[in-house]
Amino acid sequence: MATFQIKGGKKLKGEITPQGAKNEVLQILCAVLLTSEEVRVKNIPDIRDVNRLIEILGDLGVKTQKNGKGDYTFQSDDLRLDYLKSKEFKKDGASLRGSIMLMGPLLARFGEAFMPKPGGDKIGRRRLDTHFEGFFALGAKYRFNPDEDFYGVEVDENGLQGAYMLLDEASVTGTANIIMAAVLAKGTTTIYNAACEPYIQQLCNMLNRMGAKITGIGSNLVTIEGVEELGGTEHTCLPDMIEIGSWIGLAAMTKSEITIKDVSWDNLGVIPNVFRKLGIQLERRGDDIFVPAQENYEIERFIDGSILTVSDAPWPGFTPDLLSIILVIATQAKGSVLVHQKMFESRLFFVDKLIEMGAQIILCDPHRATVIGLNHENPLKGAQLTSPDIRAGMSLLIAALSAKGTTVIHNIDQIDRGYEDIDTRLRALGADIIRTA
Repeated sequence: MATFQIKGGKKLKGEITPQGAKNEVLQILCAVLLTSEEVRVKNIPDIRDVNRLIEILGDLGVKTQKNGKGDYTFQSDDLRLDYLKSKEFKKDGASLRGSIMLMGPLLARFGEAFMPKPGGDKIGRRRLDTHFEGFFALGAKYRFNPDEDFYGVEVDENGLQGAYMLLDEASVTGTANIIMAAVLAKGTTTIYNAACEPYIQQLCNMLNRMGAKITGIGSNLVTIEGVEELGGTEHTCLPDMIEIGSWIGLAAMTKSEITIKDVSWDNLGVIPNVFRKLGIQLERRGDDIFVPAQENYEIERFIDGSILTVSDAPWPGFTPDLLSIILVIATQAKGSVLVHQKMFESRLFFVDKLIEMGAQIILCDPHRATVIGLNHENPLKGAQLTSPDIRAGMSLLIAALSAKGTTVIHNIDQIDRGYEDIDTRLRALGADIIRTA
């Protein structure tokens, strides 16, 4: 199994362009199933999870043409629906959690859909109730064969019917799945407490270009008037906000000067300000982020003098995918911060690896950790590490690049799932990182 060997403590410098947004692309690729016409998608990142979904679409019968780097054309005019009940799909679909979003388009267009029990990150429970409750509200019936471990939904001869629904959680993938099912339903669907992340907005705008009638885009109240069919379109994905946050954190931890290009600043929400609260200087230059080299950065306190808390929340709150990055860069800040991971109960369990490297962290419970910053006075030490998931893996990589000595990170397939050519791009900034087979 491949590893990264990193000699840390080097200052980096240069420009870097973020990849296309993984969490958007997974939605967009599933949406190509809603039409028999061609759909061209640009700025697709070359990462393991996305490539796996493209392979699944190909096995399903979607015609795929690569036009250039990150540029594909898809056409779903002759699908092999029997693949959805095959052993191959049971294996392929279970390995990629994002494949759950195949269900909405398939249900809308063909009246049935199947999904094996999903896999993905080991970061705690990620329930699927929101997806299925939305399908049920549209008139679908539940099918489950415990012997085969397949979830299924189907509709009768009346098809999907528009409905009002109040989601019990603002699930991003759940909202995407329900929207994709509702665009071809009969009548009007109203989704309250819908997720409204930029990636959901991108999906809705793409569907509207295909002929859907969606209003309320960008709010938590989305209305969809069903149409009979959708056509083709062209779509360009946003840069990945999680990678952008990762580069900001990398610059701070390694005292480096880095310019992050073409970040789509207006779609970053509170992300820049949260990093500023940790004392990290950054400035907007056009649509770029410039992070100057800083010897130190000091965590703010609340107005009453109490310790700063950084927590995740539905958009426009702070994304949970960046809390691991916040936690690791706080280890070398001046001051303390409480990191509160509300959504996933296992996502902070990688802190034992940072503690092994010399970080001062108190894991209060599965959801909260208090970080006492070392102010770069006591650098982290190299260690033997294993990446447990995508975001923790990137956080450990940032820690290793700032650490004194050599660090070896195992299970880097987890990092490759979410970050394109990460070692090559880091070497271009001056990092000493080697990938070994």
